[in-house]
Amino acid sequence: MKIAYGELIGGVSGDMFVAALLDLGLPLVKLKSELKKIPALKFEIKAAKKLVHSIRATQFHVTCPANEAPRSWQQIRRLIERSRLNSEIKACGLKIFFRLAEAEAKIHGVAVDKVHFHEVGATDSIVDIMAAAIGIHEIGIDTLQFSRIPLGHGVTRSQHGPLPVPGPATLELLKGLPVIGVDVDGETVTPTGAAIIRTLGENFGTQPSMTIAKIGYGTGQKEFFHRPNLFRLIVGETDARLKHEEMLVMETNIDDMNPQYFDHVMDRLFAAGAREVFLAPVQMKKNRPATLLTVICESAKRDQLAAIILQETTSIGVRYYPVNRLILKRESKKITTRFGAVMVKMVEPPDGTKRAAPEYADLKRVATAKNIPLKIIHDEVMRQLKK
Repeated sequence: MKIAYGELIGGVSGDMFVAALLDLGLPLVKLKSELKKIPALKFEIKAAKKLVHSIRATQFHVTCPANEAPRSWQQIRRLIERSRLNSEIKACGLKIFFRLAEAEAKIHGVAVDKVHFHEVGATDSIVDIMAAAIGIHEIGIDTLQFSRIPLGHGVTRSQHGPLPVPGPATLELLKGLPVIGVDVDGETVTPTGAAIIRTLGENFGTQPSMTIAKIGYGTGQKEFFHRPNLFRLIVGETDARLKHEEMLVMETNIDDMNPQYFDHVMDRLFAAGAREVFLAPVQMKKNRPATLLTVICESAKRDQLAAIILQETTSIGVRYYPVNRLILKRESKKITTRFGAVMVKMVEPPDGTKRAAPEYADLKRVATAKNIPLKIIHDEVMRQLKK
């Protein structure tokens, strides 16, 4: 499986993302011919090489008519839908623009269909977003992951007047993702760049396990004194049966709570998005027996899950630390039996074999509804799988 890891060294914008794809080997001629399939857009594109802190990178330029009228989300949607682009490319571009429309709608307090884009609705932004979708498709990238997102500070100008940095649309798009403040007076991530990585990114954190094949560097128009304004795209191969995830482990030791309460605590944590919750006996200071409550979750869920632990238990503190994990490829499949339908988890280990396990909740549901032993429905499901 072809995987790409986007490293936001200086940040990311739409043109920097496209520039990195061109640096990886996306032919400019091919990109131009694909973009010409979008009707009514007038533009010219070019790419140039530039040294950024002695690193050779690609810069992507879009030239389009000045003083364009703002376009609505509906206009842009119709423009993309009427294009002669590949259906997968259209779907990708529409997903990115819909993310932007959702963010703008929330900021301005209007319905999504009423959103009018100003800077983002201009031809150059449309070209950047659709070029990103074209590049991902042409290079054949199956999955994208990104680093933590560096955010600058200060004030920038827009058609709405002066706006804080990061811009409201950018922050709205990055909600739930890991960000880090950097000493840059200015915008490091544009709304277009934020929409692209938010839509395409499957994970954000450390670089995943891969065999590196190609590296592309894209740069923007700005220059930063303390850090190179680069977006680096690393492409390689990884085992399709293994998926890398960066998770968070949260723990607390509890020695003074009614153990009956743990059932309720676990239910609340799972309902709030914890991937796993488990209990283990531990021996604390003064030889007190206690329970170690452990939660595995996405980093974006940290504060929400910590609040539940501190509200629902007698704990006065929660420790947490990042961990990486590899998970096997899995899918859910519905198996029809004479007793009813049961969901089964299909797992594929690295050796290419397959194994299956019926979902306990479904087995319990059917066994209760039919008033039969749970083992009978389990055996029936396994017989159907062997067939």
